[in-house]
Amino acid sequence: MKEIALEIPRRRLLRGSVAVGLALAGGAAALAAGCKRSSGDEAEVTPGEDLMQEHGLLERVLLVYDEAIARIERREAFELSLVGDAAGIVRRFIEEYHEKQEEDSVFPRLEAARREVELVATLRRQHQRGRDVTAEITRVAGARSNPTELVPLLRSFARMYRPHAAREDTVLFPAFRELVGEHAYRELGEKFEENEHARFGEHGFERLLAEVTKLETAFGIADLAKFTP
Repeated sequence: MKEIALEIPRRRLLRGSVAVGLALAGGAAALAAGCKRSSGDEAEVTPGEDLMQEHGLLERVLLVYDEAIARIERREAFELSLVGDAAGIVRRFIEEYHEKQEEDSVFPRLEAARREVELVATLRRQHQRGRDVTAEITRVAGARSNPTELVPLLRSFARMYRPHAAREDTVLFPAFRELVGEHAYRELGEKFEENEHARFGEHGFERLLAEVTKLETAFGIADLAKFTP
C-alpha cells in the first residue's frame, strides 16, 4: 500500500467471549433463560445480543474513523487505503448483512404491529443515507488525492450511526423481543446464525473482527488501556 503524505490545505471471540461473560454474570439460570446450547455445549446468543455484538464491531470501525480524522487534521501521514478497508467492512458486514437482517426480519414485524413506527422509518432512512456516505468514503479513499474530503464524510457517518445503534439497542430491540415472544425470538436467533454462516462461513464474525483488529493495530489504537483517561 502506498503511504499518503497529507498536504493541507491541498485538496474509519467475541461471540464466545460474550457467552462466557453471560455465564459469569448470570450463571446457569441466565443461560437457560436467554440462550440455547449447541451440540458442542457452546452457548448461543439471542437475536438481540447478536445484533448488539455487530453494533460493537461497527463502533470499533468508528474508532478507526475517529483516528483517521485526527491524523488528517494533524497533517500526519498514513496509508489512506486503511480507510477504504474500514469502509469495505462497513459495506460488507453492516450494510449488506446486518442492516438487511433488520430490514427483513425486525422492521416489518414492528411496522405490521404499529410499534415504534416513527423510529423504524427514521432507521430505514439512515440505513440508506449511510450507504450513500460509505460509497463516498470508498471513492475518496480510493482516489488518494484529497484526504481532507474524508473528514466531513467520516464525521457525519459516525455522528449518525452512534445514536442510531444506541436507539436500536435500547428501544427497538427490546420492543421487538416483547412483540414476537420467546419461542419466535429463539427461532429467529437460529435463522440469524444460519444466515451469517451462509454468507461469511462458520467463523465469519471472528474473521471480520480480526480485520478490524488489524486496522486498529495499524492506527495504533488496538491497546484498550490507551483510552483510559
